[in-house]
Amino acid sequence: MLTLPPTLRLTPAEFAEVCASNPEAVLELDADGTLIEMQPTGGSTSARNTALLSQLHAWARSSGDWFVFDSSGGFLLPDGSIRSPDASVLRLERWRALSEAEGDGFPPLCPDLVVELSSPSDAPEALRRKMAAYRANGARLGWLLLPQSCGVEVWTAGTRAPQVLSDPSRLEAGEAFPGLVIDLQRIWEV
Repeated sequence: MLTLPPTLRLTPAEFAEVCASNPEAVLELDADGTLIEMQPTGGSTSARNTALLSQLHAWARSSGDWFVFDSSGGFLLPDGSIRSPDASVLRLERWRALSEAEGDGFPPLCPDLVVELSSPSDAPEALRRKMAAYRANGARLGWLLLPQSCGVEVWTAGTRAPQVLSDPSRLEAGEAFPGLVIDLQRIWEV
């Protein structure tokens, strides 16, 4: 268990050291250097995330142009924060442009698509701040999945507010991600 003073601020390099020294901890770093402790998910959320990742992975393999990351992958965003979306997608050419060291560490970029999957313990406003940060740091598309209400917030680049969808059965990513369609029923039914 980590006990850190609330005034502590870390650089991305210091954050990487803390993570290496505490591999069991689930952590993120805010843009102001604040350490964010996260809880492991429960069984239902983990199963939903697996259903999501399997669909993203199948699409990425069939297109051949994309790389998919799970919730344990952290990204060093342009604002200096280090975030771990529940699922994310990156164009393969962007991944291949990274050095080996950048790929082995926290890749210094924002994924093209980020997905956050709300769990019962999550505060929706905290997730919305996270989605806004992804958008501000270059994500082209973000999905906030809200299984408790079977709702989705779609965050797109260049928009001020998310589009709110009530009880959709599927999500289409649009022309920026050709052919990407998520069957939400496979996620909601868990």
